[in-house]
Amino acid sequence: VFQQALPSMLQALARRARASASRRGLRHAACETPQPVGWNYPTSIRFGPGRIAEIGVACSELGITRPLLVTDPGILNAGTIVADAVECLGGCPVYGTVRGNPTEADVDGGVSAFIANDCDGVVAFGGGSAMDAAKCVALMSGQTRPLFDFEDREDWCDRVDVAGMAPCVAVPTTAGTGSEVGRAAVVTDERDHTKKIIFHANMLPGRVILDPELTSKLPPDVTAWTGVDALSHCLEALASPVYHPMALGVALEGTRLVKDYLERAVADGSDLEARSQMMVASTLGATAFQKGLGGMHALTHAAGGLLNTQHGQTVAVVMPYVLEFNRPAVADTFAAVARYLDLRDQSLTGVVDWVLELRERVGIPHSLSALGVSDDDVPTLARMSVADPSAGTNPIPLVAEDVSDLLRTCIAG
Repeated sequence: VFQQALPSMLQALARRARASASRRGLRHAACETPQPVGWNYPTSIRFGPGRIAEIGVACSELGITRPLLVTDPGILNAGTIVADAVECLGGCPVYGTVRGNPTEADVDGGVSAFIANDCDGVVAFGGGSAMDAAKCVALMSGQTRPLFDFEDREDWCDRVDVAGMAPCVAVPTTAGTGSEVGRAAVVTDERDHTKKIIFHANMLPGRVILDPELTSKLPPDVTAWTGVDALSHCLEALASPVYHPMALGVALEGTRLVKDYLERAVADGSDLEARSQMMVASTLGATAFQKGLGGMHALTHAAGGLLNTQHGQTVAVVMPYVLEFNRPAVADTFAAVARYLDLRDQSLTGVVDWVLELRERVGIPHSLSALGVSDDDVPTLARMSVADPSAGTNPIPLVAEDVSDLLRTCIAG
């Protein structure tokens, strides 16, 4: 059992977390009297094999006649997938140099291409990085302020000139990030190596095409990394103390789909049923995390910003450790999750054990040290994690001392 194998460091950390939860009276918000809140749910989605053929129609519905297709070099060089999409659009310019962890320079390059080609809309085509960069290109195509003036802080989104935003159609080619149904994008600030969230409600793409055939050529490792990223969105939404009952239901079903179909998709990329259901799981996860994320993403954003680690792989490594850290606040919630998943051990421990088994079966490392993270990185990573916006909806407050201990445990494995 995983908890019995925890090092004494994490046992002490769990005790401090329990004390913290007790002091603050933290409970899962679904068990409390609801407070007034507002809910916003996704957009128009075309789902099914072959739906990429409708990309031109999707653009037309948004009034796009001269789209810029934004993608990354990996997708651009992956056979004819981009060329086929361009053909469906009747020809269009392509901006295809987005990096794996996109930066302001990637966005600026896309905006320059947008203006130079007199475009009037954006097609976000690829994985999470390409889609995040594309959504920022659509945002920035008519703005006068710099990108990071629109970081997700206070009321900074009110700075956006909405009339200067271009419409966007999103076409994911991986199943994990769910950026196609997100109102935000993650961009690395190279000045301090932090990942920053750029937000505006209108960044949500106006049309989405979920075509599972576009994911059939993904290699097993990328399938695993992105699939566990989808799982992390579901689990962190379930753990978030924010009251959002629709998101709870969506997150539960997304978790079940990952349990039933991720291993199949990793084992056989041509399994169209598994690919289809993982695309749905990805979209469900990103829809659910309107409820909030937490420590998994706070730690992962920090490592990605400082050390350029792969997002899905990193979040998969830290996942069980963060679940244990949050145990005092989420044990009852995850007992219900275990029952829904029909796990043998219908408790949080059963969920953690399942995550560990899944991680091993799809070939994900057990420790951050395997990703090149060392104890020397802990002070900086702890500071960055606590400051990350995702930390705000972790069910246990994240403070530097506790996060430092948590990171050391993740590094040791």
